[in-house]
Amino acid sequence: MKTTSLMAFAAAMLLSTAAHAQISDGVIKIGVMNDMSGTYADLAGPGSVLAARMAVEDFGAAAKGLKVEILGADHQNKPDIGSNVVRTWIDVDKVDVIVDVPTSSVALAVNEIVREKNKVFLISGAAASNLTGDKCSPNTVHWTYDTWALANGTGNAIVKTGGDSWFFLTADYAFGHALERDTEAVVLKNGGKVVGKVRHPFPGTDFSSFLLQAQTSKAKIIGLANAGADTTNAIKQASEFGIVAGGQNLAGLLVFLTDVHSLGLKTAQGLIFTEAWYWDMNDTNRAFAAKFSAANKGVHPSMVHAGVYSAVTHYLKAVADLKSDADGKAVVAKMKATPTDDKLMGKGEIRADGRKIHPMYLFEVKKPEESKKPWDYYKLRATIPADQAFRPLAEGKCPLVTN
Repeated sequence: MKTTSLMAFAAAMLLSTAAHAQISDGVIKIGVMNDMSGTYADLAGPGSVLAARMAVEDFGAAAKGLKVEILGADHQNKPDIGSNVVRTWIDVDKVDVIVDVPTSSVALAVNEIVREKNKVFLISGAAASNLTGDKCSPNTVHWTYDTWALANGTGNAIVKTGGDSWFFLTADYAFGHALERDTEAVVLKNGGKVVGKVRHPFPGTDFSSFLLQAQTSKAKIIGLANAGADTTNAIKQASEFGIVAGGQNLAGLLVFLTDVHSLGLKTAQGLIFTEAWYWDMNDTNRAFAAKFSAANKGVHPSMVHAGVYSAVTHYLKAVADLKSDADGKAVVAKMKATPTDDKLMGKGEIRADGRKIHPMYLFEVKKPEESKKPWDYYKLRATIPADQAFRPLAEGKCPLVTN
């Protein structure tokens, strides 16, 4: 009897060992890279590392016999620095998956390296829709939002309510260009017109000359095709110039919760924008935000943080099912074959082009008197269904999509 038991135990141990034999180096290594100290630090930064750790903990990786390590790095919004970090991570540190990477110019560079090395790239912070268009990769999933979704949500809403003449104030790099391009297409499609555009250095601090050009244009809408501190600084300086008081309106084409917090409701009230997630929409989101903020000096999670949590959770499910993280393409294929269903982003799917599909939401910033508690900043104007929120698959020109 004892011999039989010992044999059964040994067999079980062999099966367990075999189950994880294809976990490279015996450890799943997750590299979270973003802007840790600059323009995008609040909306991503160390909070994205925290979100990834929470995902690993809530997934129960240790209980499932999976050893997971998380690394963090600051790409300083520079493609060369980001590329060097990722190559070192993959070649030396044996990192299996790169996560987050706001700043589209960095993400586009990382996208090529990850494909070359056959690892996995889960994008939460970068926005350029090219990442599921002509630059799509079998190793990449674009998780949270993109420039097409932002343009479709915010641009449509504003043009259809009378904002039919636009002037773009655009960050001069890949993300800004893509957001301007996608929003301009929506404006023109809906019968509006673009009367001018100007591109500012990234990151920027002094927007006065650009805002004066926008003011002189007499456009009804000044579209801010930028993000983070660039957006908040432009809004603050526009207020000083009396632009909104003079009858023009600002369209924040990418606004984050942390931006609104930085601006304050007195300045930000009335802003309309599109996001993928908000902490105060339901009890599940509120519970996540409470846990996150408790570990993050009271700062509440942005949609980028929620996207990191969601993406890492789905990645771990795929690796656990495959019992391997060795082949990046195979892991992404498994992720695409498995419907997405986690507690934050809800049910959805990953398309052939790598685009994660879920609803998007059109929000308006509350007036100061409407806010009833800390970080209570948004009111929901519209829900954009998942099948309408992102660019149609056939229009992206992704080489992975076959007719």
